[in-house]
Amino acid sequence: MNLIKPSYEILTEINGDRILKNIEKAGRTCYKSEDKITKDSAIKFVNMVTKRGHHSVIEHESISINFICDRGVTHEMVRHRLCAYSQESTRYCNYKGGVAFIIPPWVNIEPGEYNYESIFDTLSFSQQLWLKSMLDSESSYKNLLLEGWSPQQARSVLPNSLKTEIVWTANIREWRHIFNLRCSKAAHPQIKEVMFPALKDLNEQIPVLFEDIYEEYK
Repeated sequence: MNLIKPSYEILTEINGDRILKNIEKAGRTCYKSEDKITKDSAIKFVNMVTKRGHHSVIEHESISINFICDRGVTHEMVRHRLCAYSQESTRYCNYKGGVAFIIPPWVNIEPGEYNYESIFDTLSFSQQLWLKSMLDSESSYKNLLLEGWSPQQARSVLPNSLKTEIVWTANIREWRHIFNLRCSKAAHPQIKEVMFPALKDLNEQIPVLFEDIYEEYK
């Protein structure tokens, strides 16, 4: 059994200058003010429309992010609309070679390979219980496959902690909405664990679009 930490990768090649210029070009159509476009006008224009609440203008650019997290987190992710998702399928992926699980932030276990001999006394009782539950679910899954069950049948014994991979695409307006919800104090700690670093990364690359949200939740 393999235990791993959650992670993310921004798949879209972020060219902040190009993104802002495209948004400005689209937005100035509303005012027929294309003649005011200069080499340095995009940042000021995008900042203006964002602060005025003209968020439809920033829908013209989209970003794709690949998240590796547990299945429970993706159940929250896919509740967002106006997005595209491509997720690792437990119906068709066969984990007979070993199941991977995501370590929750409140479980103090290092990433790596584990077996029943790994349930050592230095772990608290609750952490031992979690680790054993993961080992039991992997064992049950593999045994059901040996009994002739298909992956889509055997998956019924796999828990929320199962590692999954999901590619999530949304326009920038929707990403702002997502980060506002999923980086807040009320957000589940496991979704914040991947969403806030992604927000921080995007803010470093195109701050005019994400700085206000980042400053609120950092």
